[in-house]
Amino acid sequence: MLLQGKVALITGAASERGIGRATAEIFAQQGAKVIIVDLDLAQSQHAAKALGEGHLGLAANVANEEQAHAAVEQALQHYGKIDILVNNAGITQPVKTLDIKRNDYDRILDVSLRGTLIMSQAVIPSMKENGGGSIVCLSSVSAQRGGGIFGGPHYSAAKAGVLGLGKAMAREFGADNIRVNSLTPGLIQTDITGGLMQDDRRHDILAGIPLGRLGKAQDVANAALFLASDLSAYLTGVTLDVNGGMLIH
Repeated sequence: MLLQGKVALITGAASERGIGRATAEIFAQQGAKVIIVDLDLAQSQHAAKALGEGHLGLAANVANEEQAHAAVEQALQHYGKIDILVNNAGITQPVKTLDIKRNDYDRILDVSLRGTLIMSQAVIPSMKENGGGSIVCLSSVSAQRGGGIFGGPHYSAAKAGVLGLGKAMAREFGADNIRVNSLTPGLIQTDITGGLMQDDRRHDILAGIPLGRLGKAQDVANAALFLASDLSAYLTGVTLDVNGGMLIH
């Protein structure tokens, strides 16, 4: 098992059909003790229980420093360490540039970008004390191609910021044996994109994906497993595309 003896904290992982939940499931299957951190405590606990025995569900808004640090402290008290952090929590909004309001901008960037920073700040000190760790940041193909199907320009900006932040942290903490890598999923079938399968644009979208299908949450989870495990022990600062060839560069 690739994660035997490891403790992994995954944000935004309570949704049953989301990338975070799929990542939690495969991490647990590979031997990790998983901490699910999401907004609703009951949902987080339910998701953790569904993974089997020995996992933990906690509540926190990742954009709130007090809540994020409190969740990490609870996790450390419970397990004594955190080996892996997956910064998965994020939200989107399908609006055009001229329609973005300040509150929209703040809300989207707070969760995806500020949340990634805050959770990393909360976890890194314990990783340093423990001799290292792996951080996986969820960005998006939207950050690379200047927009996607659902997210507005502020979503693209937030996810592009995640890539820059991840690379900067990789450079800063490499000497501490803390690896920081990012995933850029393409169009993935989740609760957010579920309606797309009945959309008139479906044929055109699939025509632009060389592998001829939308991604599954498990596709991204498998890539997260690779980056979290020792299979990628010499990788840091990497951006790994999981998009079926939607963007080849």
